[in-house]
Amino acid sequence: MNENQHLGALEAMLFAHAEPVETARLADALRLEKAQTEALLQRLQQRYDEQESGLALLYFAPDRWQMTTRPYYGELVKRILDTRRNAPLSPAALEVLAVIAYNQPVSRSFIEQVRGVDSSGTVAKLLEKGLIEEAGRLDLPGKPVAFQVTDTFLRVFGLGSLADLPPLHGEVGEDTPEPDPDPDAEAEQLEWK
Repeated sequence: MNENQHLGALEAMLFAHAEPVETARLADALRLEKAQTEALLQRLQQRYDEQESGLALLYFAPDRWQMTTRPYYGELVKRILDTRRNAPLSPAALEVLAVIAYNQPVSRSFIEQVRGVDSSGTVAKLLEKGLIEEAGRLDLPGKPVAFQVTDTFLRVFGLGSLADLPPLHGEVGEDTPEPDPDPDAEAEQLEWK
């Protein structure tokens, strides 16, 4: 196979698989080295971006790829599929997702402790939507079920990994400017002269 045939084969496999798939699995199917397959995947991703294609190739850390449609065309895709509109997430659901994403794996009691209200119904709905999943049991009294976010959560919110989450209030990251050590300097700038 030449490079174009390999790219076509990757497109076909990713399209048919429809879920994130590991680079090693794709490499095995193509009978190529993992590094060669990763280079082809990056080339395919670049091609879609350069052509402003309706398709996009998403990379999920640590080592999975998925073909999707671009969010820009979401409404058109919904129309052609004639699917019923998904209800937007409630503020309670967004709160629960935030608690889980930033602290995972967490128990339901941890979520309720942070929010201060019963969250069992919200957790059940998020499980049903596939945005969270059970992550085993915690080593705590009663062995409570732990929850974590899913690849679907990452896809819906346009994240490659949890490292792409915005920093929490008060966290100083590499991209966050340090506060000005001289509070009078800012006051001088704001004074009318």
